[in-house]
Amino acid sequence: MNEDVLSAESDAVRGASSEHGGAMRWSRRGFLGATAAVGCSTISPGQAAAAPPSTVQGGGTGTTDTSPLRALDAKIQAGMHTYAIPGAAVGVLWEGQEYVKGYGVTNVDHPVPVDGDTVFRVGSTTKTFTGTTIMRLVERGSVDLDSPVRRYLADFAVADPYASAQVTVRQLLNHSAGWLGDDYQDFGPGDDALARFVASMARLPQLAPPGEVFAYNNAALCVAGRIIEAVTGTTYEAAVRTLVIDPLGLGHSRFSSDEIVGFNVAASHDVVDGKAVLEPSFWPQPRSLAPTGGLISSVRDQLNWARFHLGDGRAPDGTRLLSEQSLEQMRSRPGPGGTLVVELDGMGITWMLRPTAQGPRIVQHGGTWPGQISGFVVVPSRGFALTLLTNSQGGTALRDELFTDDWALNLFAGVTNLPATARSFSGAQLAPYEGSYIAQRINEEGAMEDTVITLTRHNGRLHGTQTVQGPSSQAAAEEMDTGQGESSDVGVAFYRTDFALDLDPDGQPVGTRSNFVRGPDGKVLWWRNHGRLHRHQTG
Repeated sequence: MNEDVLSAESDAVRGASSEHGGAMRWSRRGFLGATAAVGCSTISPGQAAAAPPSTVQGGGTGTTDTSPLRALDAKIQAGMHTYAIPGAAVGVLWEGQEYVKGYGVTNVDHPVPVDGDTVFRVGSTTKTFTGTTIMRLVERGSVDLDSPVRRYLADFAVADPYASAQVTVRQLLNHSAGWLGDDYQDFGPGDDALARFVASMARLPQLAPPGEVFAYNNAALCVAGRIIEAVTGTTYEAAVRTLVIDPLGLGHSRFSSDEIVGFNVAASHDVVDGKAVLEPSFWPQPRSLAPTGGLISSVRDQLNWARFHLGDGRAPDGTRLLSEQSLEQMRSRPGPGGTLVVELDGMGITWMLRPTAQGPRIVQHGGTWPGQISGFVVVPSRGFALTLLTNSQGGTALRDELFTDDWALNLFAGVTNLPATARSFSGAQLAPYEGSYIAQRINEEGAMEDTVITLTRHNGRLHGTQTVQGPSSQAAAEEMDTGQGESSDVGVAFYRTDFALDLDPDGQPVGTRSNFVRGPDGKVLWWRNHGRLHRHQTG
């Protein structure tokens, strides 16, 4: 990319400025991208935050002498300013070179520079550590991916007897287990937290038969973590450290806040009236959710994680942890496909497997925890990896720019999303999609919450309202920045049958995608939004 293009792009990002008013409300139940709203940005790209320009800090490696890295550097700094992100860290593997850099500060009240070893919560990228640990146990002969979960957890049960007996380990890991997956109950800090969580899953309703439909499932990954405990005879966290983290020398990757004393820690921030505000209540996380999103890590460790998954299965000291075949299996044989912000071929062993217009497959994850937004992507055939950690709610918008859109993938790896141009559908085409769509989740206290989205045709698209309902709906309503019973606007524009671009309240694409799922009778049964299934109510 030449300097004129770089300058124009940076100016365009900086120029998208308008005041963003009001506080962003987010409960811990909403982590890992679990919002029910259309679109994934907490601040849209057209909204700016009045934050001071960021500064690049030390502790990095590599140089920005090449044009793509200069462009990335400028884009991150511009995004931090626009979206009120106090601190960020980026890691890149590209053309055999490693680039690590920290930006800004860990805490707006007590500013300490971010560097390559600063630790952040990485959210759902933790799932790939759970999956890799399972693969180590597979190679030892302790776990069979295609065996029923009950081979390892004899008393395992969800509400559906068939699913309880038949669901396999692989279906846990490729998000096709089929039961309600957004269960965020907190069972305390003890070593039995995960066991108690899995025992509580007996009430989870089944949405689809195991193995048939992709539906993002945090609870299923907790079951996988419990299998690790049962097979190894130790806690989930200890097993992952012994089998994966320590052999790889990931010295700044831990699960407990007690283990990061003395580390440089990126504090969590909300965005209020366009400014980053320290929010300590965002940091804590239930131990029962460790296998699905509990890892604390640095961008340097995350880049080394990418290097391992792009390698031959050996640790830096030459010790073989996995065979190349096992690494390949993790990013192949996708389960059922659909959308999770982007289009997916499906999930492999905990990896999102994403198609491109040019053919090479993108392997991706990332995570969302309040005030801790991260992205992680590799393109194995190009030897490219990019990881980003941020300490603000505003990080969602920057992550979308770098990991959902084509910009970085095209610049560094020469690949792009499958093409998608919004089309105007006729009334007859839109009619089958009209109606209300209902999704459920369980909050930290164990209460069930419903989100209802009603979609109607409007100017060739679907326009709708989203409302939180139920006796425990106030917290979720606050998360949506509405009062209990109040509604917010959503919308979609189709680019082909059943697949749509998500729209903001002004009807503009936000950069994410969703899709509708049909039942055996060919009628629209679900709307898959952020990977979650919302049941279609037509009556």
